[in-house]
Amino acid sequence: MNQADTAWMLVATTLVFFMTLPGLALFYGGMVRARNVISVYMQCFAIACCMAILWFAVGYSIAFGGEGQYWGGISKAFLQDITLMSQSGSLPEILFFAFQMVFAIITPALILGAYVERVKFSFVILFSSLWMLLVYAPVAHWIWGGGFLSDGGLFGDAGVRDFAGGIVIHETSGIAALLIAVIIGPRLDRSHGAHNPGLVLIGAAMLWVGWLGFNGGARLAADASAALAMALTILAGATSTITWMFWGWWKYGEVTLTGMVTGTIAGLAAITPASGYVGPTYALLIGFVAGIVCQEAVYLIRHKLGIDDALDVFAVHGVGGILGSVMLAALGAASWSTQAGGILIVGVYTTVVSLVLIFFCKGLVGLRVDAETEELGLDLAVHKQRAYHLNS
Repeated sequence: MNQADTAWMLVATTLVFFMTLPGLALFYGGMVRARNVISVYMQCFAIACCMAILWFAVGYSIAFGGEGQYWGGISKAFLQDITLMSQSGSLPEILFFAFQMVFAIITPALILGAYVERVKFSFVILFSSLWMLLVYAPVAHWIWGGGFLSDGGLFGDAGVRDFAGGIVIHETSGIAALLIAVIIGPRLDRSHGAHNPGLVLIGAAMLWVGWLGFNGGARLAADASAALAMALTILAGATSTITWMFWGWWKYGEVTLTGMVTGTIAGLAAITPASGYVGPTYALLIGFVAGIVCQEAVYLIRHKLGIDDALDVFAVHGVGGILGSVMLAALGAASWSTQAGGILIVGVYTTVVSLVLIFFCKGLVGLRVDAETEELGLDLAVHKQRAYHLNS
């Protein structure tokens, strides 16, 4: 075991967990109407707790438990036979487990941005739990756990390149989010924007800081490559932010705080798969392209197609992650056929399994709250609390 690597990965694990709680909770919470803030906080917190337990029970084993081509089996369920002396590379395996656990927590949490303000809490918990085990964990095994999309698998020695989750995390969550948004239908009232842009900014800033551990930690070592990944994370996020602002100003005549920080997240999603394979100049290019392409994707999905992906999960995370994965090939850092094949295979699998899970969970517990509950707001109707008491 390497003490420097261990120390850095302890920090990286903390940073990635910080992305979900409180980062993503505040980012999403500020985006919704004031009457639905508590519901978003509840959903983020409950997902984090459920995913942690399920990852311990069987998720980690499915993703990293063996050398099978399609899943890791159950040999490491409940961390059986893993001791303080067990190693994963230069790390204690319990630390590797914890680092991968916080990835498994944030991925289904990203999806909830698509269906906020009109979804049943029971659906959120059931769908997120099943989806993490049946979509996220197998895909993580395919690319990161020695499965058929990794080195030596379907594409030979040139496996799919996905440094920190452009495909494993952002493509899968983005596709699932889009499917749920289509099936659940639009909100009854879409006229209200972010109720608290300040919370959105704070949450986005926390996400950006946490993303340093997200990408830098993916190296699993305290070395120059980890430092490079952190530097590229800052550069790509900054470039995408500026590009998003000026593109929106030039094309749509507006520059908003929520739009600006959404551009930041788009750049971070796009650099995620590439942060370990390209240099600083290419990070600027990826951030620049993401600031335009993801913004156009938002406009297409929201205004042209009329799909109420409430917080633009697919346009920002799905498109951003896929874009970064494709640009790896365009920049000569990966094979075109390998990257395209990996994106296609993961996309088809995610679509099919997600659809099955959506309709299964819908049939079991329901999907959408009734119109009266939606109009009153989920905070008071479902959780019996308000986020704000203006007269108190």
